[in-house]
Amino acid sequence: MLEINVVIIAIETPLIIGLYKNNKLFESRYIDGQTSETLPIEFNKLLENYKIKKVVFANGPGSFMAIKISYLFLKTVAQIKNIELFGVDGFYFNFNQPIRAINNMAFIKDGKDIIVKKIEDFKSSPFSLPNNFEVEKYSKDIEPLYILPAI
Repeated sequence: MLEINVVIIAIETPLIIGLYKNNKLFESRYIDGQTSETLPIEFNKLLENYKIKKVVFANGPGSFMAIKISYLFLKTVAQIKNIELFGVDGFYFNFNQPIRAINNMAFIKDGKDIIVKKIEDFKSSPFSLPNNFEVEKYSKDIEPLYILPAI
């Protein structure tokens, strides 16, 4: 069975999954729908076809529910299947551009801090998968970045 590493970006729709063989991206998947419904189905397909060694996921900020579901699901599967799990903030996948919070509010990375700021006419920057799986850029600290904006 082919050994791969996986990147998962589930902080907004679509769910993005990247498959890496020898640390090089060889397949990208974009799946519309709720993370709670799509992530288990897609991950099960991966487990049926590949031996997953490492998974990195965007641990926030973004959709509170998507972050929570991703964290709980991936942490559980990682322990059961002996998969190394890593986290990285979502800004890694969109070149440090603002990430939608709610309405015209956005999460902004200011140095090491993440703040919430009002942005008129906010347009999300697309998330993209890195071409290489560079484990040294990811963290074993996988705790979700639960940043809830004031409503």
